[in-house]
Amino acid sequence: MFSFNSKGACPDCKGRGVIVTELVFMDPVTTTCEACGGSRYSEEALSYSYHGKNIVDILDMNAEEAEEFFSGCPKIRKAVHAMVEVGLSYLSLGQPLSTLSGGERQRVKLAKYLDKRGNIYVLDEPTTGLHASDVQAVMELLDSFVKRGNTVIVIEHNMDVVKLADYVIDIGPDGGTSGGEIVFTGTPSEMAWHGKTITAEYLRRSLQ
Repeated sequence: MFSFNSKGACPDCKGRGVIVTELVFMDPVTTTCEACGGSRYSEEALSYSYHGKNIVDILDMNAEEAEEFFSGCPKIRKAVHAMVEVGLSYLSLGQPLSTLSGGERQRVKLAKYLDKRGNIYVLDEPTTGLHASDVQAVMELLDSFVKRGNTVIVIEHNMDVVKLADYVIDIGPDGGTSGGEIVFTGTPSEMAWHGKTITAEYLRRSLQ
């Protein structure tokens, strides 16, 4: 009932929120659905409310607002609190995934594992394509996983990530078929001072 992709969809626009009129020899015309006002929900779905708010009002809330609104519902509050804790308090509950940045998607995926302990997480290049501020946010999140008693193994080439690692295992000496050997193990500090690998050289440059 509360999904515009299912039973709760507006019968006129089929949950799209707009009406597309096809014209001969011209581009189609898109107009807001008059039946639902663009909300995408049926009249029946919109008739239900919780503490004075219907489904559209609730989906318009950001995570921080929703955490307070659902303070009496532990299960829902726990989910939105995870969003707040990973730095996504500004996202609305109904925001499409297609509108999120790469860093935001990473944090959304990780948010549901925040309360887990004793697990091993392996991430392959989690910062690829991210803005520097997003990289820092992801690293703070991964650090919180470690503090909760988890082990996080990250395959990464970003030197900002390598600097923050507790321990580094460098595979080389080169890439592809010229690699596959462990050429260094130790802390980032040890790598910067004593490492003689390509990664160590780039690490030293990033520290200058």
